[in-house]
Amino acid sequence: MRACGIVSDDGEACAEPVNADAPLNLCTTHLLAAHDAVAAEVGITDVLPSPCLACGSRLGVRYPSGWLCGLCEWKVGEVPDDDLSRRRVDVVYYIRYGDRIKIGTSGNPRSRLASQRFDELLAFERGDRLVEQRRHAQFASHRMLRTEWFEPHDELLAHIGVLSAGVEDPWARYARWVSEQLALRG
Repeated sequence: MRACGIVSDDGEACAEPVNADAPLNLCTTHLLAAHDAVAAEVGITDVLPSPCLACGSRLGVRYPSGWLCGLCEWKVGEVPDDDLSRRRVDVVYYIRYGDRIKIGTSGNPRSRLASQRFDELLAFERGDRLVEQRRHAQFASHRMLRTEWFEPHDELLAHIGVLSAGVEDPWARYARWVSEQLALRG
């Protein structure tokens, strides 16, 4: 069995054994000390204790001094100013329910989608009612009875594909837009 590779300031070698699966030639005590030193410097990514008040993200970075939102870097525990908490990012959303797709818009998509019945959130597109109306006109030939629902077809699916390319979670993209909006306000 290997011995730990740490040598103290007085020249004494650590005599503790190194686990066979250890990634470094360090005993468990020194491996944990190295981890703690790195974690204090770069933080540990984890789930926030509660959603970020600034952007709603649940991803955070824990430091010895406290938590930061992993998306917008808001310090957990700080309360946003009133004008910051009234942020608005208008989006056009694309949801699927069964074999149809809805194109809608909202300045508060979490609340809006909570009131909708759907199987899957397909994508978000930054935009307001004007963008939504353009999309309705663009895909009008497949519109279902003057509603916001459309039959899936190649052109619509290609548009959604462009919007969702490289995006694993549309909510993460939305949170990023909210974060950017906050940054622009200073």
